[in-house]
Amino acid sequence: MSFLDEPVGDMAGKVKNGEMRSTDLVEQSLQAIAQVNPKINAYVSVLDEYARRRAATIDTLPAREKARMPLCGIPVAVKDNICTKDLPTTCSSKMLQDFRPPYNATVIEALERAGAVMVGKTNLDEFAMGSSTENSALGPTHNPCKHGYIAGGSSGGSAAAVAADTVPLAVGSDTGGSIRQPSSHCGVVGMKPTYGRVSRYGLVAFASSLDQIGPLARDVRDAGLLLDILSVPDERDSTNAGRAFHHDPTRYSESLEGLTIGKPVEYFAEGLADEVRSSVEKTAEELKQTGAKIVDISLPNMHHAIAAYYIICTAEASSNLARYDGVKYGFRSKNARTLKEMYERTREEGFGAEVKRRVMLGTYVLSSGYYDAYYLKAAKVRTLIKRDFEEAFTRCDAILSPVTPTPAFKIGEKCDDPLQMYLTDIY
Repeated sequence: MSFLDEPVGDMAGKVKNGEMRSTDLVEQSLQAIAQVNPKINAYVSVLDEYARRRAATIDTLPAREKARMPLCGIPVAVKDNICTKDLPTTCSSKMLQDFRPPYNATVIEALERAGAVMVGKTNLDEFAMGSSTENSALGPTHNPCKHGYIAGGSSGGSAAAVAADTVPLAVGSDTGGSIRQPSSHCGVVGMKPTYGRVSRYGLVAFASSLDQIGPLARDVRDAGLLLDILSVPDERDSTNAGRAFHHDPTRYSESLEGLTIGKPVEYFAEGLADEVRSSVEKTAEELKQTGAKIVDISLPNMHHAIAAYYIICTAEASSNLARYDGVKYGFRSKNARTLKEMYERTREEGFGAEVKRRVMLGTYVLSSGYYDAYYLKAAKVRTLIKRDFEEAFTRCDAILSPVTPTPAFKIGEKCDDPLQMYLTDIY
């Protein structure tokens, strides 16, 4: 049986009523991983023993306990920058190659309460910094649809895991497109929830004012079910809004009659590949045929977005990654004779090139005399961009947009041009 055959809710229902066993679903998942992962490198660790034990435990639970589990026995993959107690959490970096957190992230606790079975941790650009998974210290993830091409990033491993049919659901994180872009490249559904909807407690921080955990799935219904489970109120995250999303299966079958969808004119200007443009235009026509109204809208400050984003995210990254110094946990250089050398060499040897680049950029924009000129100004521009969207939503219910300017490109094609790589996040 393929995970594509039926919705996640139906599979979980069969485990609850005894028609299907969690152990069988998990074995199917582990066999699929063993078959395809050597080719695509979606997983950095496969938790086979853990998954088999947990599946066996779920199968022995009484019916009344299973009935409370919306993901009863379902295999799930988790991005490897989300803390999992006593299990590897490497962020695909040498800096955390042997790190096993002493606690679970809030979303992992939520998945366990829901009855999910974690079968593996997925590949990502190191510390989630990248758009292609090529910055992983453990090698790039290949697109399951076309070997040799990127799966996207930074949640490329999670998107590829779902696209390759190794799991029906995966969890990723998104700072500036890291769920949405690989989901687009791999042909799956991915969503960055509104900031504060899902707790960030236990997510290894990249840019704290932008990071969000979100779902990846084969279809919108399954993504909605997973978001419902992930979006639990959490007092341990001071930025958590405490506003859960409630999955309602009936909402997905409603007509689009009366729905107004905005199409930003700035998004369809120079720089958008013809292949992407035609795909989005085709979708617009399909939406019209199902009753939606398509209107042109303007987001006049969007051309500032990429500059503001890279100032904000690198500044926050330089602050967040200061904790990796060889003292408290993680990698420590063995080639140092003094404390200062230990700091320097640990960070030199432990971080990859892209992480170093972003830390240096962020340190510069936060340095004395430059904070107001760069970080503060970028924060103000972010507010202007937010206002553009608020104005747009007075005219429409949703916005139709490309996810990335080009289709998936070949692995290695843009590695020597960081600026071109950064521009893939423009939407």
